[in-house]
Amino acid sequence: MAISPKIVPYSDTYREAFRTLNEEWINTYFKMEEADRISLHHPKENILDKGGYIAVALLENEPVGVCALIPSKHDGYDFELAKMGVSPKAQGKGIGKLLGMHMVDKAKSLGARKLYLESNRILQPALNLYSKLGFIEIAGVSSPYERSDIQMELVLKNR
Repeated sequence: MAISPKIVPYSDTYREAFRTLNEEWINTYFKMEEADRISLHHPKENILDKGGYIAVALLENEPVGVCALIPSKHDGYDFELAKMGVSPKAQGKGIGKLLGMHMVDKAKSLGARKLYLESNRILQPALNLYSKLGFIEIAGVSSPYERSDIQMELVLKNR
């Protein structure tokens, strides 16, 4: 029988996992940028204390996936869906989808109306997941990331 992943809220227990799971995919495809270092090395101060949320996916009590809702600096958006990383050894098990659905539900429970995300077109599995979650491509939003070449939004409620 397959073990099901479990999604839990972030705590300091998962601080290193949040950083390493993100650094793993960023360093595989891109390079670490200053904006990454800020949020990954200080998630409490830069995400949680500002009203954000971080979820951790556990498989047999081991953190194998993470994702954050960061209060958005862009007008019209409540949160940015960001810092989603799934360990290569756990990819293909639906963990990204489970995390994504959890984050959308969490954003709704926090009263969010619109989510925003940034990605890169070479991350096709991630883009496919975002599309399945209901995100659509948008244009015209500036990004602090060199690697960002696509922005997407998800409307949760009509204003």
